[in-house]
Amino acid sequence: EEVEGALQEAVAAVPCEVAEFTVAPQLTPEDGGLARHEWHIEFASEPDDKAAFAKILDEALQRRNPYYRDLITGNVLRPLELVPVRRGGFAAWMKARGMNDAQSKVPRLANDRRYVDGLG
Repeated sequence: EEVEGALQEAVAAVPCEVAEFTVAPQLTPEDGGLARHEWHIEFASEPDDKAAFAKILDEALQRRNPYYRDLITGNVLRPLELVPVRRGGFAAWMKARGMNDAQSKVPRLANDRRYVDGLG
């Protein structure tokens, strides 16, 4: 509910259309910085300003989830990162794993990276 609501708020503020998405942790960023959540989003129509979209999404999530806000303000996590997924990327990923996209759902929240590693 928090995730979906935050996403709806960002879409309303920076018009776009989300086809599919999933959120996964990035615990060991290549730059050696703080861990973060990566939002892998496939857009049917992209926002004009992806940076503004990501900022609004993060702020909306912080308002909805005080624990997440505390992790950000306490420098335990850095703000979320938006990772655009090419059109058809989720369907191709599911097909490559033998999943029927009509019967299988993309998980919205993951505790690991198995759903996003290899997602194009």
